[in-house]
Amino acid sequence: MKFSIDARDTDSKARSGLITTDHGSIETPVFMPVGTAGTVKAVHQKDLEEAIRSDIILGNTYHLYLRPGLEVLRKAGGLHRFMSWGKPILTDSGGYQVYSLTQRRKLNRDGVLFRSHIDGSSHFFSPEKAIDIQKTIGADIIMAFDECTPYPCDRDYAAKSMELTHHWLMRCCEQFDFTPAHYGYGQTLFPIVQGSTYSDLRKASARFVSELGREGHAIGGLSVGEPVSDMYEMTELVCDILPEDKPRYLMGVGTPQNIVECIGLGIDMFDCVMPTRNARNGMLFTGEGIINIRNEKWKYDFSPIDANGDVFADILYSRAYLRHLFVAGEMLGPMIATLHNLRFYTWLMDEARQQIRRGSYASWKRDISSRLAHRL
Repeated sequence: MKFSIDARDTDSKARSGLITTDHGSIETPVFMPVGTAGTVKAVHQKDLEEAIRSDIILGNTYHLYLRPGLEVLRKAGGLHRFMSWGKPILTDSGGYQVYSLTQRRKLNRDGVLFRSHIDGSSHFFSPEKAIDIQKTIGADIIMAFDECTPYPCDRDYAAKSMELTHHWLMRCCEQFDFTPAHYGYGQTLFPIVQGSTYSDLRKASARFVSELGREGHAIGGLSVGEPVSDMYEMTELVCDILPEDKPRYLMGVGTPQNIVECIGLGIDMFDCVMPTRNARNGMLFTGEGIINIRNEKWKYDFSPIDANGDVFADILYSRAYLRHLFVAGEMLGPMIATLHNLRFYTWLMDEARQQIRRGSYASWKRDISSRLAHRL
């Protein structure tokens, strides 16, 4: 993997660049749609590529390990071939899902013993196994196995968790470096910065991962319930330490407003289930604010879903029609809403890159930020 920066904003820390992998290039800043189990819910791969214009999607290690299972993926030739997706894929390590299974897991220095949410069967993830699973999945960018600390958590727990994440990281690096890739193309390992909302721990973790010389870095353990001001503070602090010439990935973030703010702090990559999950529940993001399409007020509104006709010209449906689909329980409703939300996120990233290249990102962010959170 290679990364180059082509422009920097004059009044913020925002930058635009290009990540190059064996499956194609990714313009940054970039939002990665979440394809948990080998599919971005309610969206065809053709629409991901042509209508949404996604350069990269995210797969979930925990879910793919359980279903369809590694043997299926291995025989298929990896996830790219299995799901007919020719562009880059990033996989998380499974650490966040293990974090969410607090009543179903036991964690120690060797790894995590957990029970499947599907059938209750027992499984063990070590750092080495997490790397092996992701190599079998075949992602272009894979994550080191980490513990995602909850919020709130006391400092002693956060410190011990960070040390455990660093211990696991060293084992991940060794396993990654001394085992082959399966499918004849390159793969890249990103370490993850942890440390909860404690600035000294975040600094220590950022310095630790920076010294390992990997091709990129992720920031984990944020957007887990902490105040948004803490998320921004920790993100800025870590970005100021991580190497300038490596991509920075803020995991699990977030709302359009969160994203434009964190681009200004120096983040290059984002993922979140919000645009797809919220779409399936009738919440749409637009350049003028947020729409709950189920509301009665849209019943006779025959205007386009988003007023920006140039961006959404091929999504020809009106607000009234989309509301009808949701009220009637028609499957097409969540499909159109998902397509719209992901296209909106793509537009937001395109616009951010253009503003960075013009040197006007900071002023654009101030103008658009309040509108993004406005409820229509």
